[in-house]
Amino acid sequence: MPVALHAEDDAGEGSLIDHLVELRMRLMRGLAGTGAVLLCLLPFANKLYGLLAQPLLDKLPAGAHLIAIEVASPFFAPLKLAFFTALVVTMPWLLYQAWAFVAPGLYKREKRLALPLLASAVALFYIGCAFAFFFVLPSVFTFLTMVTPDGVAMMTDINAYLNFVLVIFLAFGMSFELPVALVILVLLGWVTTDQLREARGYAVVGVFVLAAIITPPDVVSQLMLAIPMCLLYEAGIIAARLLTPKPGVVSDQP
Repeated sequence: MPVALHAEDDAGEGSLIDHLVELRMRLMRGLAGTGAVLLCLLPFANKLYGLLAQPLLDKLPAGAHLIAIEVASPFFAPLKLAFFTALVVTMPWLLYQAWAFVAPGLYKREKRLALPLLASAVALFYIGCAFAFFFVLPSVFTFLTMVTPDGVAMMTDINAYLNFVLVIFLAFGMSFELPVALVILVLLGWVTTDQLREARGYAVVGVFVLAAIITPPDVVSQLMLAIPMCLLYEAGIIAARLLTPKPGVVSDQP
């Protein structure tokens, strides 16, 4: 009996070590991919920043421009943007590494559902960022330039501008994940599609409150976040209803 117990302990220890080695390998691969993309982007960091600043530069009066208040801002702001861009570009690779680590322990049905959910999450995040860049930022900067008091020159610090834009990107990117979040909640059994439909009114109010908090203080940008989120809420209900297992269906074995 003691020999058997020792054998079980050794097997458990070996399994834990194997998992840790696998996790380390996946982390290293993810970091290596992000680092490689970052190195490729560094020579173009200033051009990337110029592209990001274009929505504001287009709305500034003639002769106005961005400024650098801090001494190191001209170096660190483009570097920070290059790192953020590398993370966004390599997001599918990073998620694949996470998927490869957890996939062996999932059931077949969970595997079939996880891949579409991961792909949808990445696509919706990209769509949210693109929507913010091409539609939200121009409207926001149009509003801000219109309300600038007379005698005040609107010359934004490049680091402050970068932080502002990244917050907008993250806010819209994460907000567009709403359908995926609803599907996951339904699949986990925490809510049902009927409950989501019944809570539609509360959800709309919550969406508008959230939009008012995370967007600049203009009605246009708030509506540009709230309306898509309401539509995405409905899309999440439809997707959850389609993916919900029928009663009596038993999960497959791993």
